[in-house]
Amino acid sequence: ATTPTTTTKRATTPRSAAGAGGTMERPGTAAGAAGGAGTWEAGREYGFATDVVHGTVAPDAATGAILTPIYQSTTFVQDSVEKYLEKGFSYSRTGNPTVRELERKVAFLERGAGAACFATGMAATVSVLSGFLKQGDHCVLTNVSYGGTNRVTRKLFADFGIEFSYVDFTDPAKVKAALRENTKLVFSESPSNPLCTLTDLQAVSDICKAAGALHVCDSTFATPVICRPIDHGCDLVIQSLTKFFDGHNMHVGGAVISATEELNDRIKFMQNMHGNIMAAPVAYSMLQTLKTMELRVRRQSENAAKVAAFLETHPKVDTVRYPGLASFPQRELADRQHRNGLHGTMLWCEVTGGVEAGRQLMNTVQRPWSLCENLGAVESIITCPAVMTHANVEKAEREAVGITDGFIRLSVGIEDPDDLIEALRKGLDALA
Repeated sequence: ATTPTTTTKRATTPRSAAGAGGTMERPGTAAGAAGGAGTWEAGREYGFATDVVHGTVAPDAATGAILTPIYQSTTFVQDSVEKYLEKGFSYSRTGNPTVRELERKVAFLERGAGAACFATGMAATVSVLSGFLKQGDHCVLTNVSYGGTNRVTRKLFADFGIEFSYVDFTDPAKVKAALRENTKLVFSESPSNPLCTLTDLQAVSDICKAAGALHVCDSTFATPVICRPIDHGCDLVIQSLTKFFDGHNMHVGGAVISATEELNDRIKFMQNMHGNIMAAPVAYSMLQTLKTMELRVRRQSENAAKVAAFLETHPKVDTVRYPGLASFPQRELADRQHRNGLHGTMLWCEVTGGVEAGRQLMNTVQRPWSLCENLGAVESIITCPAVMTHANVEKAEREAVGITDGFIRLSVGIEDPDDLIEALRKGLDALA
């Protein structure tokens, strides 16, 4: 079947890292000049908090329902052979109206030309690698990434004759030095999982453009609330929608946002062949949960800053890294690249006593903390990457970048910060 494209027009004025609202087209804008209920004021820039609620979504034309319906249908009836796909849909593996609305809204928030929503975040990552790399090609990948990304490059794509270089992306010069004549893709992650290191996205994007390579950034830790990589020259953005877009530990999903319609067409083609599109009920749920993403990320960032500041003062904590701390090695870049003075919900620490003490803290810390995988949800989560999220990464490779067996990753939720801090204090004080 022909793959219909999912596109959103570019903004007339690109937003900077400190920008607020956008001027991309939304339903009701064309009629806005005349005013009236249900229209948007033409030419006005609305704030991100408004965009994240309304964005590209309009009330149902037939009923006026304020929420996008769930189109729980495998197939879509055509009026004739000649009018095939005239209404935009044929089969839900290729495209579904509910999923399409989520794709349009995600693209709108990221300032992209289009987006594709997937069943999982890894499905999104695999589709990017499949779409832009072939036998004999080379990819420069950050040496600090989500464990699943590292694993799929080493255990799957390397077997296809694709070469990967794993590089320190905190230094753009090292990225440039790793480029080869056959480099087709440069894959950054900012902030990185789990070290929270940052990539100077504009600097790396400039390097890529000069070399004729595409720059894709996994921006899951940041979300468009904090950073929009396309504003910094990136060609593609990956989001694990499981995390902040869902934000409630309910669903898994992923997205690839493209800076151009041509790149989006390629990703949608990969999605159609792989058959890894998001299900309509999940898209419906995420259309609702993401409306509070800006509120949640602000609250979580405020809480994370307080938790990080507490940990930095505790005598049994050796190391704390959070982009909002004055002690963070890349604080200048964090302030320059992150929007609205926010630095996210993710941080990590190591405690005095090494691996045994670190694991003791994770095994004994009380609620509101939960010992589990995932991040970005309203519940605060404590994770042992060496056993959970990065267990598939070779031990020597993990330790070379600083992910020890006692490394503690914290995803701070929306609870009362005093309760979060007190639980950590009690656990730390009990360490031998």
